[in-house]
Order: sequence, then structure tokens, then C-alpha cells
Amino acid sequence: MKLFFVNTLLLLAIPLCSFAQQDLEAAIKEMDRLYFEAYNTCDMETQADFYHEEIEFYHDHTGLTTDKAAILKSTEENICGKVSRELLEGSIEVTPIPGFGAVEIGKHSFINHMEGGSKSEPSKFVIVWKDTPDGWKIYRVISLH
Repeated sequence: MKLFFVNTLLLLAIPLCSFAQQDLEAAIKEMDRLYFEAYNTCDMETQADFYHEEIEFYHDHTGLTTDKAAILKSTEENICGKVSRELLEGSIEVTPIPGFGAVEIGKHSFINHMEGGSKSEPSKFVIVWKDTPDGWKIYRVISLH
């Protein structure tokens, strides 16, 4: 009888976990959309609000940056009006990190408006999102091109 009760509880919990995962995935996808909308339109205030104060940004060409102001300055100088990001539809995977937040893995490409709208090959990215009292914050980024 005990085993039946435990199995029944487990079966009832599976759909709840599934809904929680769907909610988390939807939330992270929406955060991705909002952040990159700000990125593509040079909304520096919104971008700044997304970054956690302890941000670590790993870029396979430029290395590690841990200064939020430096990341924003580099984006403003090198991206604004020059480059935009395009998500590869269906590529986002979200994994919860219990008690902390979530990891988003996906693929995107960039359009270089300075070179006639040339588009890069899709590349992988990883974003570690931290669930804070002030909302979801970008805590770690790994950008691979």
C-alpha cells in the first residue's frame, strides 16, 4: 500500500514539474526577447538593468569582462547602429538551477549593418540567469562565434 501511495504521488508530481518547467522556459525566453530588443535598439538603460552587478561575460574573441560599465560602453561603441542579433528560432533550451535561477543555451546570428547587412553563421551562447528580489538578472554569459 505504501508503495502504491508513493508511486501515485510521484505520478501526480510529474505534471506539476512539467508546468513549472514550461513556466520557467517561457519566462527565460521572454527575458531573452526583451534583453535583445534593447540590444538591437541601443536601449542602454534597459540593458544595464538586465545585467547583474557581478556580471561575467566570456567572449571567445575578446576574453573575459567583469565590469558592467565596460560591457555597456563596448556595446554602445561597437554594436549600436552597427550590429543586430537574430535568434535562431527553436534553439533555446532552458535548465533550472534550483535555489539560484536558470541556464539558457541557444543559437543566434548577428547582422552587420556596416557591411551591407551581412549575416554571421549561427553561433552558440550560454546565459546564466539569476533570480533576484529585483527580478531576473544576467549573471554569466558565454558568447561563442
